[in-house]
Amino acid sequence: MGYNKKQSSDDIVDLAVKTIKDKSASKTAKSLAGSVIAQANTGKQTGKEMETKAAKVLQSDKYSDKTKSLAGSVVSQSNKER
Repeated sequence: MGYNKKQSSDDIVDLAVKTIKDKSASKTAKSLAGSVIAQANTGKQTGKEMETKAAKVLQSDKYSDKTKSLAGSVVSQSNKER
């Protein structure tokens, strides 16, 4: 399995923290934010289900640029072989 060593940047982690605290943020945005935070300085990589969710967000027009930024970070940290 190809391990991906990328980690969440400070800027995207800040966005994720703000998203988690935002009462108006969608469940999807909060889920992506949680994944970003979980991958900050831990060496963890995105699981298959979260990768699929993030890919769908990136392909949809209904999500904000901020949510898509979180999704992009999640996808970039997925397993290289998927």
